[in-house]
Parts: sequence; C-alpha cells; structure tokens
Amino acid sequence: MTAGMATAQAEATRYPLTVENCGHQVTFEKAPKRVVAIGQTQTEILYALGLGDRVVGTAVWFSPVAKRFGAVNAGVKRLADNDPSFEAVVAQEPDLVTAMFEWHVGPNGIVGKRDQFTRLKVPAYVSPTDCVGKDNTGAGDGVRTQMFSMELVYRNIREFGQIFDVSARAEALVAELKAREDKAVASIAGAAAKDVPVVVWFSSKDVKGDAFLAGKNGVPAYILAKLGARNIITTNEEWPLVGWETVAVANPAVIVVVKMDRRRFPADDIDLKLNFLKTDAVASKLDAVREGRIVVMEVGATRAGLDTIDGIEALASGIKSFGLAK
Repeated sequence: MTAGMATAQAEATRYPLTVENCGHQVTFEKAPKRVVAIGQTQTEILYALGLGDRVVGTAVWFSPVAKRFGAVNAGVKRLADNDPSFEAVVAQEPDLVTAMFEWHVGPNGIVGKRDQFTRLKVPAYVSPTDCVGKDNTGAGDGVRTQMFSMELVYRNIREFGQIFDVSARAEALVAELKAREDKAVASIAGAAAKDVPVVVWFSSKDVKGDAFLAGKNGVPAYILAKLGARNIITTNEEWPLVGWETVAVANPAVIVVVKMDRRRFPADDIDLKLNFLKTDAVASKLDAVREGRIVVMEVGATRAGLDTIDGIEALASGIKSFGLAK
C-alpha cells in the first residue's frame, strides 16, 4: 500500500473510542489536547504525526531529539531527563499520559500506577512495544516472551492515529517506515551475510565488568534477525549482564556498540567502550576487534520506535562495508 492509498483509506475516529492497551480498556471521549509523553520514542512518534503542539511535557531521554523535530521540541517542557515525578506529570494538567515503558506507568510504575491516573480521570497509554509478548512483573528491564517486531511500533502509531483522529497521517508514516525497512533488508540479500554472529553492547556498570548485551528477543535482536545475522546471546532477558569471557567463546564477527548521551553508568560513554575493546586482554583478541568490524549504533535504534529503522540501515551498511554481504 502506498502512502497515498493509506491516506485515502483512513477513516475518521468516532468518539468515544476505547482502545485495549496492555490488558486495560482505555476510553477517550475526544482527541487529547494536552499530552505528557514519558519516553523519547513516544514523544518523537507524536512529533512525526504532527502532534507536537499537543505535547505539554516530556521526559526520559537517552539522546538529543532527532534533528527534524528540533524546532517543535524546543517549545516542549522537559520535565526530567530521566524519571519524572508523579506530581510533575499531573501538574501539566494532561488529558493523556503516554509512556514508553511499563515500569514508568504500570502495575509497578515508578512514575505512577494506572489507577492513580484513573482517579484523576486521565487516560494512560503505554506503548504496546513494552507489554505485548513481554513480562514486566520482575525487576529490571523485563523479559520478552516473544521477539519484538516493528509491527508493534506500527500498532502504536496507528492507535495514536485513532486516538488523535489523524489516521491518515499514521498510515502514511507506517508506509514510509516499512519502505525503508524493506530497502535496508534488500541491500544485503547476499548469502554471505547469513548467520553472521553479532553481539550488541549497550553499557556496563563498570567498564571492565560484565556487559549489558542485547537478549534474544529485544529490539536489537529483531534488527539482527531481519538482516539474517545471528545474535550470540540466547537468553530472554532484555539486557542480560554477560562476561567478556563468554563473549570470547562465541567470538562474534561483528560487535555493535551503542552510543548515547546518558551517563548513568561509566560505560554509557562510547569512547570508554571503544578503548576497552582495544585494550582489554580478552576483548582485544576477538576477531571483530582485530579486524575492525565494529558498528557504532545510536541508542535510539535499540529502542522500539522510529529509530529502529535507522538501526537496521546502520547495521546493513556495516555488514556490507566489512565484506560480509555479496
């Protein structure tokens, strides 16, 4: 379906609208006009849909806003770089609170629980990318019971289209992202790229300690799978801590290193990561390091959102440049 066809087929929203979201029924009497977006991906999807003027507060940022959204973002209040307080959110008098992660707004929400917002008659919407096929009942980043898919991002976009009565824009955005995804996959269709072992390093609590590596079902794993590469990590945890001796046994052909502005842990710093790979007694002997097969990926690509497509494009380009695809 082309963007034009999608626009022609989109239907106007009929209110009241009820959306099933993370096991809850969320009802909207009309299109929201004041939105607090807890999470960069949710904020940028709203911007991409032309809804920046509805966003009255945002929080949880790992990197600068995408350049194309710089102007609109400059006029949006940043409640916090990381986790905002419940009080800061409700002070904006929102008629919708949307979150990127269920651990911000959910059963164990550290910003707020759904019933807290319900008592104030504020609908809460959590991205389906963080609750469909994912168990968030435990500590940490959760456990994915099935692999992430961009279809969940497309569902998020389309549901925003319904909620805000901009379904035509939503369908056009989905069509654009799908076309980019298909093009990146086609660019390394050569058999030489199949089953290339890859590891994705997000960060570490201590640069010389165990690393947070992408689990087998998260966003990075989806990127690898789309390109025919093989994730050396086989656990269900979103970002398990893994020792470099274990990585050495698998000896990945490519190492993806995540770049971010966040500085929660020392290894959030990309320069420290790259220096570690070159100087550590174990990591420096990996084939990927010795052969210079390292891909630097922006942190946005590791999250479920618009930038996931950027990640597919970046890794496809790296695989081609390393001669691992025909």
